Amino acid sequence: MGPDIATRFEEEGAEVIRSENRLLDQQSVDALIESVGEVDVLVANFAEPPRTAPVEKISDEDWFILFDTLVHPLMRTVRGFAGVMKERRRGKIIAVTSAAPLRGIPNAAGYCAARGAQNAFVRAVGLELAKSNVQFNAIAQNYISNDTYYPDDFVANEKFKAHLKDFVPTKKVADGAETAELALYLASDLCTHLVGQVIPFSGGWATTTG
Repeated sequence: MGPDIATRFEEEGAEVIRSENRLLDQQSVDALIESVGEVDVLVANFAEPPRTAPVEKISDEDWFILFDTLVHPLMRTVRGFAGVMKERRRGKIIAVTSAAPLRGIPNAAGYCAARGAQNAFVRAVGLELAKSNVQFNAIAQNYISNDTYYPDDFVANEKFKAHLKDFVPTKKVADGAETAELALYLASDLCTHLVGQVIPFSGGWATTTG
């Protein structure tokens, strides 16, 4: 979602600093903070493909990779930027997470656990930062077009199209521009009363049981 969000923010006149560093250690986070200085909006967009396996075959390596690439970078990055935002008593933090743990995906327990940890972190820290006029929310998405999870050739597959009809009420994979538009609202001055929310953004998949 990074390119879509960055482009939409730039269209609104924002000065956007794009970082493709995966921030896998504290040194990388410290270097990023030093290079960008104070920011008004932080978009934390960490991605890692699911590593599928039945629960009895989950490997320690796959489990640790998911937490090391999704959960720990989010915590370190928010930790690094939140202090200044609290001191200034303003700021927006938007995490792009996943709807997967809101419903669950068989054979993807590690991925759901890591994404669920992200969502829980947002809920708790969002409430904490709200007292300092800093709004921290998450876009918990699924079935949104992007190269990591839903590349064009995968979306065009007939079996996947049938899956959409059965499990996604909107029966489609939405364009990444929709996520960008939601992120723009969450970053705007209009958004002052939404804090610690994990917003399901999945065409109804996360709110149905069919």
